[in-house]
Amino acid sequence: MPHSDRSSLDLTPRQTDDQLERSRLLSEQTLGCAGLNVPGFSLIERLGEGAYGEVWLAREDKTGKHVAIKFYTHRRGLDWSLLNREVEKLALLYTSRNIVRLIDVGWQSDPPHYVMEYLERGSLETLLAEGTPEPEEAVRIIRSVCQALVHAHGRGVLHCDLKPANVLLDSDLEPRLCDFGQSRLSHEQNPALGTLFYMAPEQASLNTVPDARWDVYALGALLFQLLTGKPPFRTPQNEALLYETTSLEDRLQVYREIVTTSPRPREHHHVRSVDRRLAEIVDRCLHLDPERRYSNAQAMLDVLYIRERQRRVQPLVAMGGIGPAVILLAMFLFASRSIQSAVSTTGDNLTARALESDVISVTFLASGVEKELQDRLDELVEVASSLDLRTAIEHSEASDWSDRATFQELLDGKRGNVDARRDKRNRQLDTSWFFVDANGFQRWRNRFDPAVIDKDFSYRDYFHGHSVEYERGQAPPGTKPIQQPYISLPFKSKSTFRNMVALSVPVWDQTGQRIIGVLARTTHLEQLLSQYRGSIRGSDGVARTIALADNRNGQLLDHSRLAALDNDHASASEDTHVETFGINPPRSDGLELTDEVAIPDETLQRIRTAGNAAVRMEHYQDPLRVIDPEGSNGEWLAAFASVGETDWTAIVQERRSDVLRPVVELQSTMRMYAWIAFGIAGTVVAMSWYLVLKSVNERGIRHWSRSARRETTASDTPST
Repeated sequence: MPHSDRSSLDLTPRQTDDQLERSRLLSEQTLGCAGLNVPGFSLIERLGEGAYGEVWLAREDKTGKHVAIKFYTHRRGLDWSLLNREVEKLALLYTSRNIVRLIDVGWQSDPPHYVMEYLERGSLETLLAEGTPEPEEAVRIIRSVCQALVHAHGRGVLHCDLKPANVLLDSDLEPRLCDFGQSRLSHEQNPALGTLFYMAPEQASLNTVPDARWDVYALGALLFQLLTGKPPFRTPQNEALLYETTSLEDRLQVYREIVTTSPRPREHHHVRSVDRRLAEIVDRCLHLDPERRYSNAQAMLDVLYIRERQRRVQPLVAMGGIGPAVILLAMFLFASRSIQSAVSTTGDNLTARALESDVISVTFLASGVEKELQDRLDELVEVASSLDLRTAIEHSEASDWSDRATFQELLDGKRGNVDARRDKRNRQLDTSWFFVDANGFQRWRNRFDPAVIDKDFSYRDYFHGHSVEYERGQAPPGTKPIQQPYISLPFKSKSTFRNMVALSVPVWDQTGQRIIGVLARTTHLEQLLSQYRGSIRGSDGVARTIALADNRNGQLLDHSRLAALDNDHASASEDTHVETFGINPPRSDGLELTDEVAIPDETLQRIRTAGNAAVRMEHYQDPLRVIDPEGSNGEWLAAFASVGETDWTAIVQERRSDVLRPVVELQSTMRMYAWIAFGIAGTVVAMSWYLVLKSVNERGIRHWSRSARRETTASDTPST
């Protein structure tokens, strides 16, 4: 190979010295401009010629935009998989603004070609021929190349041949990575040879597996050249050793020996304006042990950004050593009042902001619960309005409920359809569905329970809508079923000790004149809240508690911590019978949830007076503290909002001490700094007065000078 060609030293696994010579001869047999034609583009001038063909500057006919077209005019004897690789990787990485963009491909054309964007400033190699850039400009270029490699590595593409000739520059000198002919996917096992003096030593082998740290080494070599003007280890002696070899394997072996046995590059440490951190980054990239390098381009990009941030704050750090002392000294007499004012103002602002956020959250919670209830009622109305269902119910009613298979099958199917729709939308499913006739007798239930079928439930609130639960069998004479959709009083299941609610709608006969029954569904109240427990969060990570309460008596219907507290509750019975709402299941610790677990009367009165408006409180006592003093004691910030037309109130609360914790920390910090400032001020004043007194006495000055010289001499003397 001629000495003038030694600047590239490109190596591929398929191009030996003989093949390189053959490619050079083939490159002299080009077709010329007359034989090249790409529809939609007009060729302007030839930019270059290589082993595979020619690169032309062209103009896109439609837009007038300049592009570069690479023609593969030397096709005989070429490895097409090697040529296709570059186009495939450019297409895969099309979205990166730091990688040359592929515009069009004409593999079926004669000759084959592909079109890519044209970058008028040429390659980084051309720029380096004009001289080395300033260190910070070099870092900017490397950072952009890193970004290109981060994008490539993120798509599983390893470049494997990073060098100045493969970095193009646009009009703003922004780098664009190109030439992916030697690139590999991260899962590929076949080797890829890069360019000497930019190639990691372990890459210089025909049996190695591609690694992202190859590109990291090449980044270090490229940064080294930007700082010093040449790649590491490139000397006339080393070049002579390489070109004395006769085969590819021998050349690779010589290159590995040069890199592994030569002294580590140090020239970049002596370049003006290269700081210690930047020099260490280069050293780590060029480390012989791949494990000691940065793991990938993203890791190197991170440390470059960290270095940049550190450089920006250095002046501020220097000023911070003097400024705070002077400022604290000047403001010391006002520190106490300023601290108190700042703490008070910050506390008020934090409280107001937290309460405002709580109001937004509780409004969202109330409207969400209301919509969930309304959606469930609408689904029931849709089912109850079905003509075939009403016909089947009337038929069963006429048979005195001896023939009920048809309407039960219809109801089972309709519940299944509703559950399927809700499950598809990730909505909570109901505990049970049931139908009671116009006299209150349950004629169908899903899930089926033989213990309740054909039993009288006319005493239940969901049937008559009187907002009261009568004793079993004690419903007033003439009790009629509801005539419009209804949300019952909450009640508690003896099997789960969880508060539940029933939603019911009347079922009319085919004429719409007579109610033939009530269709109802039940669900645990905790299901209504569970979907919001992860989405309603406090500011600055403060945990929030959500709850539902009954406006009429203030008793809690559900609470975020209630489920955890009830984990220790034992089931009193397997019976699915439920009783009138009251939080009073037995507990393993002997305590009971009594009627005291309710919102205080004064708070309840404010909620009733506010109507549909949200209520906020700065000093709220969680009623659950009666049975959970450890988790619910203390003062809370709370917001309340009515849940639509129900008698329920939604509650969002967060512990006041958690909200004000930044204020406490601020107060403690400010006091600490006040004392520090006092100490600094005292020290500065004492030293100032000492120097003033010494300056008056010439003897004192001379004594001080001699002492200073002795101390300096002592500090320069090595210890034994």
